Amino acid sequence: MTVWTSDELQRIATAEELDIAPQRTDGSLREPTTIWVVRDGDELFVRSWRGGDGAWFRAARASHSGRVSAAGVTKDVAFAEETDPAVNDRVDAAYRAKYGRYSSYVEPMVAASARATTLRLLPR
Repeated sequence: MTVWTSDELQRIATAEELDIAPQRTDGSLREPTTIWVVRDGDELFVRSWRGGDGAWFRAARASHSGRVSAAGVTKDVAFAEETDPAVNDRVDAAYRAKYGRYSSYVEPMVAASARATTLRLLPR
């Protein structure tokens, strides 16, 4: 199993934004969408601000694979849906800590609709 290096984790986790490009059914990548990313321990997580209606999220959930880029790191990843309430509580806290200065945006990111879209980024 491939894991994030310490450098990759640090660089991506401290980046303000991440570009995410889910894979299409034909194997090509969608145009990247810029989103927020948070770290919990040695794991990276993303959510859809639009909840399940987000186009990039629907594509990621359908393919379970794609590519992410942030802070000079570009990596092919698998997307794993995260449903553990304890993990999601920590992801909520990570979003509040990292992006709390954007209160009008961070609150929707910790709402139930966005929380239901939590994806763990698994390097491939």
